[in-house]
Amino acid sequence: MWSTFFTADEEGRTVGPPTAVTVGGVAPGPAQGPVGLATLMSGRSTFGGNKRRRTTSGGHTMSEAQEGKIKLAFFVAIVGVVLTVLGVGTEFWVELSPPKSFYNNQTCLTAHYGLWKGCTKTLWVADIDPERESCGPAELPGESNCTYFKFFTTGENAVMFQKTTQKNLNVATAMLALFSLFLMVMGAICITMSLSKDILFFLKPASVCFILSGILVLLSLVVFHQSVLGFLASDHTVPLHYELSWSVSCIGCAGAVLIVGGILFMLLALPCSPWKKCFPHKDSSSS
Repeated sequence: MWSTFFTADEEGRTVGPPTAVTVGGVAPGPAQGPVGLATLMSGRSTFGGNKRRRTTSGGHTMSEAQEGKIKLAFFVAIVGVVLTVLGVGTEFWVELSPPKSFYNNQTCLTAHYGLWKGCTKTLWVADIDPERESCGPAELPGESNCTYFKFFTTGENAVMFQKTTQKNLNVATAMLALFSLFLMVMGAICITMSLSKDILFFLKPASVCFILSGILVLLSLVVFHQSVLGFLASDHTVPLHYELSWSVSCIGCAGAVLIVGGILFMLLALPCSPWKKCFPHKDSSSS
């Protein structure tokens, strides 16, 4: 019956129940039984407690310094995400301006568009800089008329200044921008899990997501520029001057910032810091 009370201590030895020892012919009182059982239970709880502490200390592989560096790199990536959202959501990717004297009127017409809609704006020639030959810029006060593109609904091309937009290239630009935003969200989720779980492994997929999103953002600029060139070449009735506007600047900066943020996450995910490897401490070099 005593076999059911055998257990193992911290070092793996088998420990049995306390046996009664006769001292001077008198058996000890019944108080030693609970004392022995309490001793065994305390040893078992100590063993379990050490195991839990080892598991906890083994799971937490991130120091406070590493956490601060990750948050700083995450802030850099968030700046890139904000710039991307700002650029994708606005319609100042390109400005189209005919000569201000083309209509022989006191007003001239300019246009600007982005991924989702295009706007035409009537400006007063008197408000335009005398040294400027074309109508614009679009920031001047005037009557504006904006319409959403029908690329994603009916599949129709838009016509501005008797020129036709390149639907396929515009749709490709929008898809690249949207997929880059999806990768940014996935990267942000990985960084959030890394900070909450204190696991450096999630930095690797996050770095891949942010680097790819930056590359796709810059690629969308190249595709959009080709769509503008195709738009200008579709008709030559109205001479147009074009210039990429501030939304493109936001997208270009966002792509560079996202790639930098992804590289920072990749460096932080390395098991050994390349900075310490290339430039060891003075103490270690002097010794």
